[in-house]
Amino acid sequence: MSAVLVEKNAPVGRLVINRPEARNTLSAEVIAGLRDGLDTLEADPDVRVIVLTGAGDKAFCAGADLRVDPSQGLLAMHDGRGDYANLLRRFLRCGKVIVARVNGHALGGGLGLACACDIVVAADGATFGTPEIRVGLYPMMIMALLVRHVPRKKLAEMMLAGRRFPAVEAVELGLANYAVPAAELDAKVSEITGEIAAKSLAVLRLGKQAFAAMQDMSIDQALSHLQTMLSINATTEDAMEGVLAFMEKRDPRWKDK
Repeated sequence: MSAVLVEKNAPVGRLVINRPEARNTLSAEVIAGLRDGLDTLEADPDVRVIVLTGAGDKAFCAGADLRVDPSQGLLAMHDGRGDYANLLRRFLRCGKVIVARVNGHALGGGLGLACACDIVVAADGATFGTPEIRVGLYPMMIMALLVRHVPRKKLAEMMLAGRRFPAVEAVELGLANYAVPAAELDAKVSEITGEIAAKSLAVLRLGKQAFAAMQDMSIDQALSHLQTMLSINATTEDAMEGVLAFMEKRDPRWKDK
């Protein structure tokens, strides 16, 4: 069986980490499969929104696969960690909206994957956390994402104590949008993906790019950048169609241009 399943039920594409027997941990095959699957779904014109989840009902992704082969050498192990960093970059740069369907444990590197998605919907029984310190490691790379979501003191406690916490607290910390009963998880994900799929892909792509670019800018830099992005947005065919549809009191007919 493939370590990652790529599914399509237009307008939604799905990436499923398919290692339930190993709590959907991040092996080299999973990382490569997620990268290739994301490339496939982003390039598919029938796919308007992407869902990331884990197989089974126990884990979304429980982090890195700690069963590594030391005979590969330290440099190869270092490069392998770079593959995960590049995967996070790939998710962040995807032009289509990605919704994380967190059906179980989202720990360590799995929490980093969820943070790299645009929207996170979790079952209320799901568990989030950074347990790496318990095995003598520190959640190094995912800190780059966590610090953009969690208040500093709360984040320090999470990482230093290796705390796990429920989905409801993840929502409070800004790591998830919703925590819903497990029986309602798919319905909530479908509601959100349906709303997004009805929007202009061209405008969503511009908005994602602008949002990512401005977060590390000063307020003056951000305003200047966003002024330029708004002017670009206003020249799109879909912006013109959207305004016209509003004036004519009808639903817009997007061209995704």
